[in-house]
Amino acid sequence: MRISRWTAVLLVPTIFATVGLPLASAQKATPLADSLNSFVSHGVLAGAVMLVASKDRVLAVETIGWADLSRGMPMGEKKLFWIASMSKPITATALMMLVDEGKVKLDDPVEKYLPEFHDQWLAVEQDKQHVLLRKPARPITVRAILSHTSGMPFKSALEQPTLDLLPLKVAVRSYAITPLVFEPGSKYQYSNAGINTVGRIIEVVSGMPYEQFLDKRLFEPLGMKDTTFWPNQEQQHRLVTSYKSNADKTGLEVITVTQLKYPLDDRTRQPMPAGGLFSTAHDLGRFCQMILNGGVFEGKRLLSTDAVKQMTRKQTGPAVKEGYGLGWSTGGDTFGHGGAYSTQMWVDTKNGLVMVLLVQHAGFLPGYGDQINDAFLKAARKTFAR
Repeated sequence: MRISRWTAVLLVPTIFATVGLPLASAQKATPLADSLNSFVSHGVLAGAVMLVASKDRVLAVETIGWADLSRGMPMGEKKLFWIASMSKPITATALMMLVDEGKVKLDDPVEKYLPEFHDQWLAVEQDKQHVLLRKPARPITVRAILSHTSGMPFKSALEQPTLDLLPLKVAVRSYAITPLVFEPGSKYQYSNAGINTVGRIIEVVSGMPYEQFLDKRLFEPLGMKDTTFWPNQEQQHRLVTSYKSNADKTGLEVITVTQLKYPLDDRTRQPMPAGGLFSTAHDLGRFCQMILNGGVFEGKRLLSTDAVKQMTRKQTGPAVKEGYGLGWSTGGDTFGHGGAYSTQMWVDTKNGLVMVLLVQHAGFLPGYGDQINDAFLKAARKTFAR
């Protein structure tokens, strides 16, 4: 289904007049909403949920635009989004709980916990006719898989046609037999395989399935009731429609979450530590508040201050220009993470703010993604910075 730019602008008032709902209900006049209003009115952005919080309270939750354009469904603050790679810092946090307990050490080789990684190989030459392999100079470490410096590829050849089909145990074995693409520690290359391997380490060390560890140790203590790999029927009713730019780049068209198998509540789908979670702005705000508060949420410590510092500072080494921590993208006083469908969260330690921006777009026209993020961040800081 295609929604042209001008249809997106002209159709929405007609829909709301027909069903007797005020147009203003989806177009609030507030600094946060105003920052994104032009993107919605020009059909670049369907809608968004915006949350800003301090370490101990939510300062604002605002919505703009539409959860579903064709049905004229306004965006709501309890809407559910596929957060994709925003799952990575959540997985990293779970692993760091085991580091706090002395059950995992960051500089241990991965093979200590997963013996299938004992005999890895490095591809030094490769084309369509041959692959030349040799042993890497050193084994990959837990720190390397958390910081995307392990040399592991993005995924293995077995992860087709979607990324949620293989049990973690099987997926990780496929990574172990896939040659590394560079010497561990020498470069940065974003790798779902690395973070999925972290999830498997959590299973082996904790003695419980990865998804159960998240529920027990993170989601329940934080009250993250809408964060799940398998949205139920009620949650799917709150799941926003996903969009992408249409072929002629004049508007938006509907797209599914192409990296996942449907139906989404099918429990034969596997939990994907690197990018399988669905969540809400409220849930993500609570998670980020805990991180901003040095591992404490509502008076209860879930993570050590040192673990938070390790995760949120550059871990990619002095010779690597890319700045990435342990499951978090880093950059000065602000760190955060985004997802494949343009969801974003930031923790600004200088201004004491958590900022969450949830949209559901498989990319934007060139330049618009940065403009949308920058507009929201500027409005949030201007309005709420201490």
